[in-house]
Order: sequence, then C-alpha cells, then structure tokens
Amino acid sequence: HTAGTEFMIGPLFLAAGASIQDLIIGLLLGNLLATLTWRFLVTPIAMRKRLTLYYQLERIAGGGAVKLYNFVNGILFCFLAGAMVTVSASAVGVPFNVAFEVPEATFGLGSPQFTLIVLIVGAIIAAIACKGYEMVARVANIAAPWMIVVFAACGLVSYAQMKSGTPFTWDDAVRFIQDKNGVQEFGFWKIVIFGWLCNGAMHFGMADLSIFRFARDKSSGWAPAIGMFLGHYVAWICAALLLAAQIKLHQDPTANPGMLAWRAIGWTGIVCVIIAGWTTANPTIYRAGLAFQGIFPGSKRVVMTLVAGIVATLAGAFPNLSGQLLNFVGLYGTVLGPMGAVIFVDFWLMKKLGLREEYASASGTAFHPAVLIAWLLPVGFGLFLVFTNKTFGDFPAYLVIPCWVACGLLYLILSKLTQKKA
Repeated sequence: HTAGTEFMIGPLFLAAGASIQDLIIGLLLGNLLATLTWRFLVTPIAMRKRLTLYYQLERIAGGGAVKLYNFVNGILFCFLAGAMVTVSASAVGVPFNVAFEVPEATFGLGSPQFTLIVLIVGAIIAAIACKGYEMVARVANIAAPWMIVVFAACGLVSYAQMKSGTPFTWDDAVRFIQDKNGVQEFGFWKIVIFGWLCNGAMHFGMADLSIFRFARDKSSGWAPAIGMFLGHYVAWICAALLLAAQIKLHQDPTANPGMLAWRAIGWTGIVCVIIAGWTTANPTIYRAGLAFQGIFPGSKRVVMTLVAGIVATLAGAFPNLSGQLLNFVGLYGTVLGPMGAVIFVDFWLMKKLGLREEYASASGTAFHPAVLIAWLLPVGFGLFLVFTNKTFGDFPAYLVIPCWVACGLLYLILSKLTQKKA
C-alpha cells in the first residue's frame, strides 16, 4: 500500500478540489473503517475456513462460475497493473526529456517515444513476474521500507518549498487548478468513502481470505492498519504535497509522477517512482496470471503471466487510464466486492436458516444459478448507473456497499427458493 498507486492517487485528491482539512480527517476515518472491515469481516471467516477466495467460491458457486469471476478479476488486475506501468514509464522518461502527455480520450496514446518506453518497461516487469512469487516477494521486501522513507522525504521537501519565499497554501493550489480546469468538489464524506472502499475488492470482496487463512490469531486482522496509515494516509498526503509545491514553483498542475518526484528530490525520486510502479505492477500481473490460469487449468503459469503482462503493457500505453485511478478502484470494488457478500451469507446465515452451505460442492454443480444471478444483477445495474449517471460515473465507490448488500440479499432469497425446489 506504499507503492506506485500512491504517486497517482495523492495528487488526484488535490486536483479534484479536496481541502487539506477534509483530507487529513477523512482519510483517518476512512482508513480506520477499512481496517475494521478486514478485522471483523474477513479475518473470522479466513481463520475458520482456511481456504483461498477462489476455492471457497468454487465450493459455493461451482467451478464454471469461478472461471467467469477469474476472467473479470484478471482483466481488472491487468488494467491496474497497466496504470502502474505508466507510472514507472513517466519516471524513465524524465532523464530522456520524454514528455508525459495525457490525451483527452481515455484510450488515446501518448507520444511515440513515451509509448516505446511503456513497452520496454512493461516487458521488463512482465518478465520478472514470470519468474514467480519468490522473485516478486524478494523485490517488494527490499524496496518497501525504503519507499516509505522516500515518500516522507517528498512530503517534507514539498512542504518546505511551499513555505519558502512567498508562502503558498494548499488552498492556493486548489484555486490554481480550478481556475484552469473548472470547479470540482471532493468533500469530506467522499474522502471517507474512498479511503474505506478503494480496497473494497480485498475486504468486502474477501480477496484477502487468501492471506488471512494463515493467521494464527484474530489480532492479525489489525495488520492492514500498517498499510492503510503508512500508504493510504502518509503516502497519499505526501504525494499530494508534491503537486502543490510544483504548482507554486512551476505553475504546472500536471500530475506526472516522475516529474513530481524529480522536482522534489531528484534522482532518488526518479528511482523511487520506477520501483514503486514496478512493485505494484509485479504482483498484480502475477495475480492476473493466476486468475487466467484458473480459467485454463492445463495452461502453464508462466504463459498466463506473460499474457497478463502483455495486456497490462497495452493498457499502460494509454496514459489517461492512470489518471482515472480514483474512479477505477471504485469500479473495481463495485464489480468484485459483491462476491464477498455471497461468502459472508453462506458462512454466517445458511445453516442458521436451515439451508445447505457450499451448495455447489454438495450438489456437484459447476454453475450455482443463485450465485450468478445474485452477483450479475446488482453489478449489471451498478455498471448501468456508472455509465449513465454523472454522480456514479464520477465516483463509482458510492455503489460498492449497495451492490454488496443487494448481492447478499439476492443470494439468500434465491438459495431459499432453489434449495426448496431441490
């Protein structure tokens, strides 16, 4: 959680018009809610079942349904990894004077030189991911502590730059951006919801069952607080200060991660942005490869990881995608989060209501229709709202919890109907 996404998301808060007071307090509350969700929603189920998300879903929904989930999961992972390839490429381009130009179109290409850098960076990241989890973990373990220090340095240097000479405040930076791009609003409750639900697929969606199944004590459920408050609090605010300082010194509101870090701390910043994007994209491509391998069980992990790397690199060639991270993570939680409600209902309520838990495993079916309908209906309606309603289109995270609740209720109702007939 102290990685490449922080270099993009932090400045986007400032660009969206968030006040510094709302950011400090809103993220404090949002990250606390996220930590509580991991502790009390995910950890008890993980410790009782000791199963990965995918195997638990297979027992509830059936192997065929899990393949569909894996496909959606893998594609979304690829787009997230692609945004991180863009982040690393933005830093590689700085010494070569290659501009990070963001076209207006979501799927518009940058300059030919930048696209070439993206392809090279993506190929290297994919090759490392193909080496396997041990290599990915080794890189992350070495880089993570150092990156936390660099983020803190970025924040301190940027704050000093804002205060030197003629004082320049956060509000001055917001006004500068809004004079150029028009007035936007990103208030306190939006910040709280984003801080809580940007990882909705991991906690509400139960993806982190795969990690917490190894927990020896329920207190392990508090562990995400480290990532939340170092990454999604300190790092986001420090990265946002980079943009505020850049606006004061260069009158430039562009959220270019490489240039932001370069202007604050020089070569250390460049190296940090490259590694930060790399350490996010690496495990994400690896996860996407595993998801694709779940669709084709006879395939080799290396081949599927390479496929994921190619898709991620192609996504990284579109710079505007990385600028949509505030929206993307909300969309990600809206699509994948509701499956966690199925697991929650199956674990806590089915036996109490006289229904059979893990129905697909007990009945031998590959597609449990109650799960598919309960997942696809709320998600389909949610996506309809995202693409047709400006409020939800601008902030899909609003839909994570409503879709989660609707999915759980539908699964319960449909299970009662189908199991009675069975």
